[in-house]
Amino acid sequence: MAEHLTRTFVDSMDGKLAADLIVFLISMLPVLELRGGLIAAKLLELPFWPAFTVCVVGNLLPVPFLLLFIRRIFALLKRFHKVEALIEKVEARSVRKARRVVKYRLWGLLLLVAIPLPGTGAWTGALAAAFLDIRMKHALPVIAAGVVIAGVITAALSYGLPELIK
Repeated sequence: MAEHLTRTFVDSMDGKLAADLIVFLISMLPVLELRGGLIAAKLLELPFWPAFTVCVVGNLLPVPFLLLFIRRIFALLKRFHKVEALIEKVEARSVRKARRVVKYRLWGLLLLVAIPLPGTGAWTGALAAAFLDIRMKHALPVIAAGVVIAGVITAALSYGLPELIK
């Protein structure tokens, strides 16, 4: 699914935006995040290390804002009847993910972000941290470490191990 969405995004933006900017924007998006950014970088034939850096920065950019404001944003959005059900669904999903983190707290948060599976990543980690009231000074470095770990795992699959060692 992520590959299809990424390919669609790349196809629609290629030639209209710089390749690095496409990768950066994809890395910021929920669902696609860093994994999608790395797929896009590979599709756009960008060199690995610069692309990896762009993906990590793009993926981490929304995290402080999510940690600080997501609960208030959700409360505001719930006032609109048309999106209330969607917001409640996202909240419920985040709380379910957060329950897995509760036992091990920061280690659990690291694993939630670092293991590149559907429904994990920086966005999910930030939502879980916000709902568990983990302070930004603790959550942000853990989420950043998780993003880098997920990036290395994804890069090994997308680019291949020899490219990582160059």
